[in-house]
Amino acid sequence: MPFAIMSLTERAADRIKEIIEDSDKPVAGVRVGVKNAGCAGMAYTLDYVEAPVDGDDHISDKGVDVWVEPKATLFLLGTVMDFTEDKLKSGFTFNNPNQDGACGCGESVQLKPADLAELAKARAAAEATH
Repeated sequence: MPFAIMSLTERAADRIKEIIEDSDKPVAGVRVGVKNAGCAGMAYTLDYVEAPVDGDDHISDKGVDVWVEPKATLFLLGTVMDFTEDKLKSGFTFNNPNQDGACGCGESVQLKPADLAELAKARAAAEATH
């Protein structure tokens, strides 16, 4: 069984469903990626998907579809995508085990590629307990 690149919380899935329902044009889901940006080095990207892009990884979780840019896959392995709201802001957040740090304003993050050997060990340990 392949590694799950990322998963969604119920709040994230519900917000993606709202985005799809409120769109003026057909939306199949969202596309997550990373780009070079900010003082910490990288930023997460999130775009509408009208049609899947060849080569993207596909995640179907809690009734929604998410595609991941190929260059972002190793940086997102094990990530949990959430949606948070407070009095001042709302938006998608990423609980990413591959994140080493972030800038003070929260606009960019430091990411390292996932350690596949560590993931394989953790997976084997989890399977041994089942």
